[in-house]
Amino acid sequence: MTKILAFIDGSIYAQSVCDLAAWAANRVSGSVEVLHVLGRRQVASAPADLSGNLNVDERDELLTELAALDEQRSKLALRRGRLLLDEAKARLKDANVKEVSTKLRNGDIVEAVGEFEADADLLMIGKRGEAADFAKGHLGSNLERVVRASHKPILVAARAFRPISRVLIAYDGGASANKAVEHVIRDPLLRGLDCEMLMVGAREGEPRFHLDAAAGRLRDAGFKVQSHLLQGSPEEVIGDKVEKDGIDLLVMGAYGHTRIRNLVVGSTTTAMIQRCKIPVLLFR
Repeated sequence: MTKILAFIDGSIYAQSVCDLAAWAANRVSGSVEVLHVLGRRQVASAPADLSGNLNVDERDELLTELAALDEQRSKLALRRGRLLLDEAKARLKDANVKEVSTKLRNGDIVEAVGEFEADADLLMIGKRGEAADFAKGHLGSNLERVVRASHKPILVAARAFRPISRVLIAYDGGASANKAVEHVIRDPLLRGLDCEMLMVGAREGEPRFHLDAAAGRLRDAGFKVQSHLLQGSPEEVIGDKVEKDGIDLLVMGAYGHTRIRNLVVGSTTTAMIQRCKIPVLLFR
């Protein structure tokens, strides 16, 4: 059975992650495990600077008050985390997902990825976290860290879920793009959906050969595929295609030496995920 590992927090993206996980689980008859990670800053305050003019009694009193405050914060974070997980489980059950489990962990989200991804087939995370409404136009600080740490496909949820029927594979002929194609062929998740492939580059020669070969593999597997080779800036060409053609899901490689994949996750820009207001399925 396909297992989906969905990371949620207290942001509006948690609902979208759950809805996307329900969609995927129902398509592949899979299970969903929802994980909420309590970051270290949620359960403990930074050490206080107690230097200065405090006398011994004042310092001891302050330390006692800070310890009590930390304990209260920790309890509240745990209660909030359990509530978030209970709400997520109920949402998934309402969407007819048969098998749902939850986990609450302290620590760092990357550590949680390393601990729990081994028996998962697909990871899910929102494009942004709890600062989404304060940092509009920016991706969540954990997204790139999770993509770089994980060895599994990652489905990145947009702000709001909509049913998925049209899929665009952004293809560049590289290793992770070919891995994406092979995964689409093997996995039932996208089977039966309208599928298009888009490559940005020279119209003839080697790029066309690689694009036609990849599209051919998908057709041999039973997919009805339209392929396009266009010129221009990858982020603009792909972004325009997504918007004008009503694409519901973008599939692409996450890393590589080519411009398309470096735009997705890298130190220079995250323009592709930011531009496309739809879920993105990433492969390393």
